[in-house]
Order: sequence, then structure tokens, then C-alpha cells
Amino acid sequence: MDPSKPGASALEIDTKPQPAYPPPVTGIPVGHASQYINENPQHPQYHHQQRQHGQQARWSSGLCDCCSDVPGCCLTCWCPCITFGRIAEITDKGTTPCAVSGAIYGLLYWFTGCSCLYSCLYRSKLRRQYMLEESPCNDCLVHCCCESCALCQEYRELEHRGFDMASGIYFTLIFLGQLQIWDSKIIN
Repeated sequence: MDPSKPGASALEIDTKPQPAYPPPVTGIPVGHASQYINENPQHPQYHHQQRQHGQQARWSSGLCDCCSDVPGCCLTCWCPCITFGRIAEITDKGTTPCAVSGAIYGLLYWFTGCSCLYSCLYRSKLRRQYMLEESPCNDCLVHCCCESCALCQEYRELEHRGFDMASGIYFTLIFLGQLQIWDSKIIN
């Protein structure tokens, strides 16, 4: 029975091929979904798939590549509390403001000289979030021996992953149009 004629059965109408509509405009590249997820570290399922396979990602730059980002290197050299505050704000997904983390780091740096013990915790947290390998050695050892280099590497890694370090997490996510997605992840 022809589904375009009156009196066609419901089964015949349901089996008629539906017209192909173009996908909605979302700002996300169109392609095979698994290809997009596998190639995009910003996609939420990317890290889930990596964790399932037990793979560890490499850092986007080496520990001693400080001079590849001269402004970030200078900022870290002269005011590491700002660099650390920016890293901590993004690693904490905006729950701890840059100023608070930077102030704690600065106070630890000036009064105890052991700010590396605080910053190594954030390196570990960053590595867990992005499934980065622990290299060249233990996180605390990296921060105790090469504090400035470690902060520069973490700063470059987050920049490489699309964060605008100077603007902070909320401005970056507004620019990317992902603030609502991010807020729901923080709440849950």
C-alpha cells in the first residue's frame, strides 16, 4: 500500500524513509562522532575513552621549553604567584579564584619558601584531569627542583588546550560557548 495515499497503515508510514535534514549549527565540527571525540581533548568523552584504554597523554611541551613562551616565562620568573593562580583557577574549574590561590602561593613562598609543596598538588591534579604522564619524575620532585620550569610547562599545557590564561576560566568558556556545560559539571 502506498503511504502517500489515504488509508495507508501506520506500519507503512513509519517505514517510509525520512528526508535528511542538515545537522543543527552548534559550532562543533561535523564529522564522524568518534573521530571528533578522539581528536578533541576538550570533548568530555575524550578523557573517558583514554581512561578506559589506560593511555597516558604526553605533555604538549617539555619541562625545559620555558623560552618557547617568553611572556609566560617572564611572568613566572618575576611573579610566579600570578602564574600559579591562573593554573589553579583553571585546574579547580573556577571554584577557587586566581587571586586566592595566588595569594596563598605568595604567602607560602615569602614566609616559608615551601610553595613548591602546594603547587605540586596542582600539578598532580592537572595530570589526573588530562591523563598526562608523570614525567620526567615525581610531581613533588619536579616542583621542588624546577619550580619555575614546572609552572611554565603547566601554563603552556593549559594554553595548548585552548584556555586563555590571562582571561581566566569563565571568560574562556564564555568565548567557547561552553559555560553552561561547565557549570553543570561543577554542580554535579
